[in-house]
Amino acid sequence: MNRDRAAALGREPHGSSDDPDLLDFSANANPEVPEGVVRVYRAAFETARTYPPEPPEAFRAAAADYVGCDPEAVVPMPGGLAAIRAAVALAVDEGNSALLPAPSFGEYAREVRLQGGEPSFVDAEEILGADPSGHALAVVCTPNNPTGTGYDREALLGFAARCRATDTVLLVDEAFLGFTERESLAGTDGVVVARALTKLFGLPGIRTGFAVATGDLGAALRGARRTWNLSAPALATGEYCLRQDGFVRETRERVRRERERLRAALDGRYEVAPSEAPFLLVDVGDRDVDRVIGRARERGVAVRDARSFRGLDSHVRVAVRRPAENDRLLAALGVGDGADGDGEANGDGSRGDDADV
Repeated sequence: MNRDRAAALGREPHGSSDDPDLLDFSANANPEVPEGVVRVYRAAFETARTYPPEPPEAFRAAAADYVGCDPEAVVPMPGGLAAIRAAVALAVDEGNSALLPAPSFGEYAREVRLQGGEPSFVDAEEILGADPSGHALAVVCTPNNPTGTGYDREALLGFAARCRATDTVLLVDEAFLGFTERESLAGTDGVVVARALTKLFGLPGIRTGFAVATGDLGAALRGARRTWNLSAPALATGEYCLRQDGFVRETRERVRRERERLRAALDGRYEVAPSEAPFLLVDVGDRDVDRVIGRARERGVAVRDARSFRGLDSHVRVAVRRPAENDRLLAALGVGDGADGDGEANGDGSRGDDADV
């Protein structure tokens, strides 16, 4: 990694609000956590007084059971982004090209540039049909952030085969796959899968995740991993969460139900993309995006400005939360009971007309 290049690269914008007066729909972490996880985290204090086991076999076994792979293929990482960085660093050298989806997570391009590589963007909807030849790395995010697009497993496997044929490392970011019934690509030759506890288990601050890779690629990831790269509390909570099958099933059903309810309500006013993720991409059309975001904040709700995603210029992204919280989002965006403004109820029962919101 070049020092001058690293110093010159700015930070990628992300969702998440730390304003206690705002209900945060700008980040996509589950508002619920598994029952018992606080107890597990606190109990890990005693084990934190010594170095964690190396390698952390219990965590690797739980992760392997969760995604359906050999524990030997699991490489523990402090969050999904650490897994992404490790994969990019091993695949991309100075002057290499990387095939990246757009719009998608901005950190892929940033990590490629940190290694001296050059991003080559392709429409996220067309990524599996792209030619990987000539690229050191290809990336797929499934479901894609921010569009929510999920990719068919057979199509993914076919793309993985084409990547192997051209010696292109395929990185599959499955940060949101746990919200779906789709099967992981973990254990597929030539593929690095990145997973995290951030989204599904509602624990972004724990910084727990893992990569999965086989063969020489897996050996390289294991060799590059720092010793003791996860804390004892991170390992303990990670192992516990990855075995909470009931929580996962309940979360999937709630998100599916509420996502469709939100989409149906918003779709009468905005253009809303289909999604398999715990968020929706909303095109506000000719309304002023800053005004839409600002009016939502005035009503106590933070939504994600999606214009920072490549190719989007009239969009916001909204998370799927609990039912009552989702009702507040609808009202803040001018939809549903208690709303005011364009198409929203006034005090006298009539409808208002504020085209900016």
